[in-house]
Amino acid sequence: MEFLLMVYAILLMGFSLKAQQLTKVVGRVFDLQSKRVIENGMVMLEGTSISQILSGGGKFRLSTSIRGASILLISVPEFKIMRLPIQLEGGIMDLGTLYLDRDITLEKTDNLISLTDTELFEDEGSAVSSGLLQASRDLFLNRAAFDFGQAFFRVRGYDAQYGKVSINGIPMNRPIDGRPQWNHWGGLNDVTRNQQFTNGLEASDFTFGGILGTTNIDIRPSVLRPGYRFSSSASNRTYLGRMMATYNSGIKKNRLGVLFSASRRWAKEGYINGTLYDAFSFIGAMEFQPDKRNSIELLAILASNRRGRSGAITEEVFKLAGKRYNPYWGYQNGEIRNSRERKIVEPLLMVNYKYTSGKFYLNSGVAYQFGSETRSRLGYYNAPNPDPSYYRYMPSFYLNSPIGANFLSANTAAEGFSQNPQLNWTSLYTANQKETAYVFYNDVSENRRFSVNTIGNYLSDNGFQLDFGLGYDRFIFDMYARIIDLFGADSHLDIDPFSNTRNDLNADGLVNEGSIFNYRYKIDATQYDAFLQMRWNHKRWAGFLAGRYAMQNYQREGLFQNERFLENSIGKSRPISFNDYGIKAGLSIQASGRHRIAAHMAQIIQAPVLQNIFINPRENNQVVPEPKSEKISTVDLNYFLRLPKINGRATGFYTRFQNLTDINFFFVDSGVGSDFVQEVLTDLDKLHLGIEVGLEYQLSTTVKLSLVGAVGKYLYASDPNITINFDTAGAAEDLIDPGGNIDLGVAKLKDYKLSQGPQQAFALGWEYRDPKYWWVGGTANYLANNYPGISAITRTQSFLLDPETGQPFPNATEANVRNLLAQKSLDNFYLLNLVGGKSWLKNGKYISLFISVNNLFDTVFRTGGYEQSRNGNFGQLSQDNLSGSPSFAPKYWYGYGRTYFLNLALSF
Repeated sequence: MEFLLMVYAILLMGFSLKAQQLTKVVGRVFDLQSKRVIENGMVMLEGTSISQILSGGGKFRLSTSIRGASILLISVPEFKIMRLPIQLEGGIMDLGTLYLDRDITLEKTDNLISLTDTELFEDEGSAVSSGLLQASRDLFLNRAAFDFGQAFFRVRGYDAQYGKVSINGIPMNRPIDGRPQWNHWGGLNDVTRNQQFTNGLEASDFTFGGILGTTNIDIRPSVLRPGYRFSSSASNRTYLGRMMATYNSGIKKNRLGVLFSASRRWAKEGYINGTLYDAFSFIGAMEFQPDKRNSIELLAILASNRRGRSGAITEEVFKLAGKRYNPYWGYQNGEIRNSRERKIVEPLLMVNYKYTSGKFYLNSGVAYQFGSETRSRLGYYNAPNPDPSYYRYMPSFYLNSPIGANFLSANTAAEGFSQNPQLNWTSLYTANQKETAYVFYNDVSENRRFSVNTIGNYLSDNGFQLDFGLGYDRFIFDMYARIIDLFGADSHLDIDPFSNTRNDLNADGLVNEGSIFNYRYKIDATQYDAFLQMRWNHKRWAGFLAGRYAMQNYQREGLFQNERFLENSIGKSRPISFNDYGIKAGLSIQASGRHRIAAHMAQIIQAPVLQNIFINPRENNQVVPEPKSEKISTVDLNYFLRLPKINGRATGFYTRFQNLTDINFFFVDSGVGSDFVQEVLTDLDKLHLGIEVGLEYQLSTTVKLSLVGAVGKYLYASDPNITINFDTAGAAEDLIDPGGNIDLGVAKLKDYKLSQGPQQAFALGWEYRDPKYWWVGGTANYLANNYPGISAITRTQSFLLDPETGQPFPNATEANVRNLLAQKSLDNFYLLNLVGGKSWLKNGKYISLFISVNNLFDTVFRTGGYEQSRNGNFGQLSQDNLSGSPSFAPKYWYGYGRTYFLNLALSF
């Protein structure tokens, strides 16, 4: 009750402020080169929420009660931002005609897409947030996206799930992992450039937001540049070639506008060996404006993306085969065939209604998405592992033998791997002539999503703004495995070879190519979301207060009755529900026209993502015991500097994550036994704190210098509890425990470093822009303090136990354990990147050329990695490390060497 009274009092204060004489700022905006009117863009008073979309004729009209020095900011897609100092003194301020210059660095966003395509396909990489940051004009965030991103740098160490992405106001983050799936609109750069980005905890017009920031992609014919655009690209990164064509009519006299864009991207093999790329994208939109205030739009997106994946490798494999090595592919009939392809085809349909008046804006939308995501893999049954980099085929297997090192066999293994390092597809057909030893199949997720969302913004004359939103999301995931190729065999017996149990008791057990086998289940996820936000803008200060309430419901339905889990594999699980809230606030003080200080704070209670709810969803309905909502507490302090030649920002931040849950799958030889387990971490806390600085100096009208730095400290902040789960269908003497799970107690993780990319990053940059519309620039980057992910199970007391006796190893002293489990950082490294471009205006046609070279000196570096958990007891891990080349060493991802991106575009 007290909280409601406080909110009422604040609202009353905001509405009852004494009216002041308004200043009305008016003007028109034109293209400097073509002298044409610019109609698509945003005009605002910097540091406030007072803004307006450029209207017909390029006109704008802002009204404010704020007095004194201010900065008028004009932001238009494909043009350089204009920041114009003005003095607000009441009355009408007519700025006349203002000219904007084209941003000839526009093609950098295409370069970013080619740089970060990897993160769209690999689970580890997809945690990176580079795509989210591409719309930001902030210097530090630009460096984080365009330069640090190639090393999988994460802003503030945050996962991408903490950045919220929407299209036309409708959220795009998914409940499986909380992240947006950029592949749903990949390749449509021309029509996704118009983005509204808010950094961190700043107030957003569209949503309560996430702690990393928010991005709304505005795809409407009325807000994008009308005309044609054609472009062609060449690269040696993820794809080798790209073609794109776009047409936007703008809003015609009949009040109708249409937009079309299509692209094609391809590569038989990318920078990493065996990684094919095959993608096409199409978008169509139609917008009808019956009058100046109302707009209705229909939107359809179809994007298909297929790619061969690559995997992390040990240092031993790297030394034998190099940084481009990928164990997942081999030649078949002279053609590259990758065993780990991923394909995403999930069309999106959307209807939006928008109402705009001088003071009120309403955006309501309905979206429906459907389609599938598939990941192929090789299954092997009572047969050798087909992976050519499997530990038993490596020299280290013979060097680390319990009976002593066998150097002759080790040399033979090294020679054999060097001569035949790739997957042997022919051997799979040979093996299957006798029995079905190998099966090639897809893990399939058929997805349906229905979303309804409404956003409203009300702006009063006295600087008060009220934002609100209501949303509903429902996801239905149908998960199963489908056989692609039996390699010449007639059929396959659908059983678990380790326990000789059937995967589905309701089927006859024999399956063929095209059959669903192994597992099948559905997940129903529903979310209701509402937010309310109040903002105040005054002469010297601005502030906001926002609140969010959300309900999240999860339920699994098993469609196979698994013999290993007879009681809880088929049918619906109990519903898992969360009722959550968030609150955040911010205050900005304008000390003068050149100095501003802003502070934000938030406490957010949110449901865990779906992949951290069900322990083993492919086989049963079991959920994490007493699942809890996550708690995020965060605060940041920012200083902004705006001098005639120097612009900059410095930020300090502190964030604590509490009550996190994490689920991992692996085979382990632990102190309590050996099995394939599901490891569940609960009551896990993480701490992120640090500073980030960006400073830009305009040395002359043509030369600009920049300096950027980030120093972070990302740690485990608690000792979580660990439980391992496993099936009990094997022989009694092989079971770890007949109960199917063991509580291993706490894992000593506190103060270990998180694997969140480089925790330190610095960049020195320069840029030259010639008056004749060509430019060149470069950045020297230094990245440090990157750590591989640690194995949690080796930090429990079970690690000290000898599985043969159940007693601690005699030599497992505190000092020996500490040395064995010491966390080692990855190497620090330097990267030099160069970019340049040229533009021409010929007979009303705009031509632009862009080229970039990343990692000019071909530096070898690791972007991340993880400790393997196979050696889950002290004795085995010690033995494996004696030779200095362990069989189960950490696995790493290696960054790209010298790469290029070239783009030529024509627009008119």
